[in-house]
Amino acid sequence: MAKKSKKSKNIQLIPLGGVGEIGKNMFVLQYGKECIIMDAGLKFPDEAMLGVDIVIPDISYLLEQDLDILGVILTHGHEDHIGAIPYIIEELKAPIYGTRLTLGLLEAKFMENPVGDIEMNEINPDQKLILSDNFKLDFFRTNHSIPDSVGVSVETPVGTVVYTSDFKFDQTPVDSKITDYHKLAELGRKGVVAALIDSTNADRPGYTFSEKEVGESINEIFRLSRSRIILATFASNIHRIQQVIDAAVCYDRKVCVVGRSIVNSVDISSELGYLKIPKGLLIDTDKVSDFPAEKVALITTGSQGEPMSALTRISQSEHRQVQIQPGDTVIIAANPIPGNEKLVARTVNNLFQLKADVIYKPVSGVHVSGHGSEEEIKLMLNMLRPEYIIPVHGEYRQQAKCSKIASKVGIPEENVFLVKPGNVMEFSNGWGKMSGSVSAGRVLVDGFGVGDVGEVVIRDRQMLSEDGIVIIILAIDPDKNKILSGPEIITRGFVYVRESEDMLEGAKGELNKTIDRISRQKIQEWNKIKSRIRDSAGTYFYNRTGRKPMILPIIIDVPSNGDPKK
Repeated sequence: MAKKSKKSKNIQLIPLGGVGEIGKNMFVLQYGKECIIMDAGLKFPDEAMLGVDIVIPDISYLLEQDLDILGVILTHGHEDHIGAIPYIIEELKAPIYGTRLTLGLLEAKFMENPVGDIEMNEINPDQKLILSDNFKLDFFRTNHSIPDSVGVSVETPVGTVVYTSDFKFDQTPVDSKITDYHKLAELGRKGVVAALIDSTNADRPGYTFSEKEVGESINEIFRLSRSRIILATFASNIHRIQQVIDAAVCYDRKVCVVGRSIVNSVDISSELGYLKIPKGLLIDTDKVSDFPAEKVALITTGSQGEPMSALTRISQSEHRQVQIQPGDTVIIAANPIPGNEKLVARTVNNLFQLKADVIYKPVSGVHVSGHGSEEEIKLMLNMLRPEYIIPVHGEYRQQAKCSKIASKVGIPEENVFLVKPGNVMEFSNGWGKMSGSVSAGRVLVDGFGVGDVGEVVIRDRQMLSEDGIVIIILAIDPDKNKILSGPEIITRGFVYVRESEDMLEGAKGELNKTIDRISRQKIQEWNKIKSRIRDSAGTYFYNRTGRKPMILPIIIDVPSNGDPKK
């Protein structure tokens, strides 16, 4: 039975992620004290986030407002849409709704990151989902680079809000399931107040090619190759994996899947019926050498040059079971995500040095995007005909380009909201506006710690990585205000000690002068003593080297009774 809630005059749309950057998609639709969450993804850290594993959205707003969260709606199984769930779902205390494959991939994540009892509900594009009088959901099938991808339309008291999620219009999809054009057109006919539009490829003209064209390229490579084939792709790109399997069957090759994430993806997808794999086709990595090179194909992770991925380790000759053989054909079936270009280039260079034949350029036809280009965005807007649009998913430049595309199809510029995480948009009958902001941002996950690594820790790590650390150890008798021993200086990552003994001795001399001044002034507060020592050493080392190492004074308190304290 539908829940009832206190009525309010308008509906609020709040992105907690997924705007102005790639990844960590999360959108809140709120009416009074009720809300739904659409997607909850992660992003991978950039090069400045030293030691950080992943980045997830900040959900403090949801917890502070004590909202009635009716459900978390997941549109598909990519990490940037479901990856944050294991870290936040216990705090949200909300049921999860997703398609069959999406929930299957999520359950695998729960095996690695256990959570308590979570309600999970399967949805399909043909059903309606009534969560309350204020939130009546319908779904429409979309084409993307993973099966079981859907968009969401939400009927609210002030009109319908549509979230396209990631989409493209593929006229010949691998699984023969095309986008539900009829439902999109029907939504536009009835009226859409606001639409969240995937703008990832807004800066690419024309149309995005069909995934089947990749299959044709892969098939041609298999036909011509007389060597072992190694193909790297995203673990969740089930359609591409299927096309590799089909080509292997056609040209009588065994297939080995290498890499934990892609093995899990293949296992789940085949178990649920999304991958069709003939019996006996797959072999274990330790059996690869049992077959001639022209009878084997490997599918692996590492298309983004991730340091711990299988292909990266193979390219560095560090993989325990798979080594590059001269003449191997290596296919990198993905374009670099912005920021990963150097990692991918390093992997490609390593593979060439090992005498592999590497196919990696976009013009090679071994990759097409899962996102619609400019003409497909126009088609989506013309079918939905929304009053207001919010470009999402892309970086800010793609959002801005999407705004220009909207103006070409007749949507006024003032009806396009270019937003950042935490911005609040309000909609009612006939109007929409920006109405402020809420707390939003990023939460860093490092190992088992969620949010315990903040900006201060990252700044310290950056300082350590750039100029190293200097540790200064002193033993002091607080009763007599006297230095008992030290200063001893230990450095790591700052200078090579054996070649810098004179400088370090000079530093001790400067520190002794500082300590004498502290003693004469009878300063006994540890914080002031440490600050004086830090300033003195910092100035000395900067003048001698031009570097600013992290300086860590350690004072050992040794009172007259001999009981030392730090």
